[in-house]
Amino acid sequence: MKYLFLFLSVFFMANCFAQQITPKQAWLEKWENSKNYLIGIAEVMPEEGYDFKPTERQMSFKEQLVHIQGNIDWLSTSYFTEIGFKNATAETPSTKAETITLITETFDNASKIIASVSEDSLLETVEFFAGSKSKLQILNLLQDHITHHRGQLIVYLNLKDVEPPAYSGW
Repeated sequence: MKYLFLFLSVFFMANCFAQQITPKQAWLEKWENSKNYLIGIAEVMPEEGYDFKPTERQMSFKEQLVHIQGNIDWLSTSYFTEIGFKNATAETPSTKAETITLITETFDNASKIIASVSEDSLLETVEFFAGSKSKLQILNLLQDHITHHRGQLIVYLNLKDVEPPAYSGW
């Protein structure tokens, strides 16, 4: 019995250490959940609400989504690929479905890019307009920017009396 307990303890500890999650793995998991939550928000807004602006100085619901998409594309390609960002002016999607497809593809592309970088490269410093930052800080900025604008989108939904999807933190 003593050896069984010892074996199970060692097995449990080894399993716990083997399942340690890296910063990149944690980010990728959160990224997928963030994508799903944003897509859920985009899906519940009726098509006619995509041009809604709470005030004249704010972006419309669709403009917020396209802004999020552009930022994802810029940060992921500029700081995690050799290709770099090509600021080509793309046509704004004309429908809700096109907007959701664009966002989904951009999230998935960023996920593939980040999945391909090494953990060690996240410690590298890059020049950013706000000063030198680590690539890990750029990953945090990617998520933080989405959270900022997604919060605004939830207000838009509430102003249109559309119930937002349940929050998904992880």
